[in-house]
Amino acid sequence: MKHTFAFTALAAIIAVAIPAKAETLVFSSWGGTTQDAQKAAWANPYTEKTGLQVVQDGPTDYGKLKAMVEANQVTWDVVDVEGDYAAQAGKNGLLEKLDFSVIDKSKLDPRFVTDYSVGSFYYSFVIGCNADAVAACPKTWADLFDTAKFPGKRTFYKWSAPGVIEAALLADGVAADKLYPLDLDRAFKKLDTIKSEIIWWSGGAQSQQLLASAEAPFGSLWNGRMTALAKSGVNAETSWEQNITAADSLVVPKGAPNLEAAMKFIALATSAEPQAALAKATGYAPINLESAKLMDPETAKTLPDRQTASQVNADMSYWAENRDAIGERWYAWQAK
Repeated sequence: MKHTFAFTALAAIIAVAIPAKAETLVFSSWGGTTQDAQKAAWANPYTEKTGLQVVQDGPTDYGKLKAMVEANQVTWDVVDVEGDYAAQAGKNGLLEKLDFSVIDKSKLDPRFVTDYSVGSFYYSFVIGCNADAVAACPKTWADLFDTAKFPGKRTFYKWSAPGVIEAALLADGVAADKLYPLDLDRAFKKLDTIKSEIIWWSGGAQSQQLLASAEAPFGSLWNGRMTALAKSGVNAETSWEQNITAADSLVVPKGAPNLEAAMKFIALATSAEPQAALAKATGYAPINLESAKLMDPETAKTLPDRQTASQVNADMSYWAENRDAIGERWYAWQAK
């Protein structure tokens, strides 16, 4: 996960593109602790099993992926992307269809399986708080938008993606089952009420730093980052009330140089034990339905797949169809 939206010039891609060697597979993800965990849980076992070295690259950049494909100069074999982007990129001809004779999709959460992608892991946007820095922590999205009851800076995800707009609508009283199609006018009107108090985070590490330093003592964060904060010694309090789920996905760019190896890598990465290992390391939920039984109950109960009482599933299909239009309005609003 997350987000570098710099659109790399096509000429630069062609100039630096180096054909992947047969004995290597290139995996691109978002960097940081999540990619470290993916390397340990997936790449290292894959190398042990096949002898094929997995080269780590990143961060994932959608402009770069598109330019590679259009120039027929693809150097990435497997890429971790957001679920809505995966749906859009598949429809736009940027991805290879996955080989489900190699990848066993029968064991995978069907919410995160398409012809062109399978889930990498799934996560929730939760309400996070540094409990030592404030008198009280917000429990609901309405609380997080209430600057009178909870004064001070709050932090939200910078990029146009599922999560913040849904949170604004839920805070404004929209029922979870009535979120889509998103009422953007209503969402931006609600966001206007706290705009001057928002500090935007562009990556998971930054969100953690903002809470830990109390520069923004509460906000909307990925649940795994709250787990990591708690492990680091911060008095990090998480509210799962109406946690908003989304997923990362694994895809293969059109024209990937090591197509067969890429399918085998995805097959291993989405199998039960590697998915369980990643979940243990990150706090994100596995997309393999058999992984939970491989985890100790104390760890398993802290994952998003156990926080379903009021859980809200972001509609990836809706976002795939509308991400460009929403993004245009989102960045124009931020710039005002």
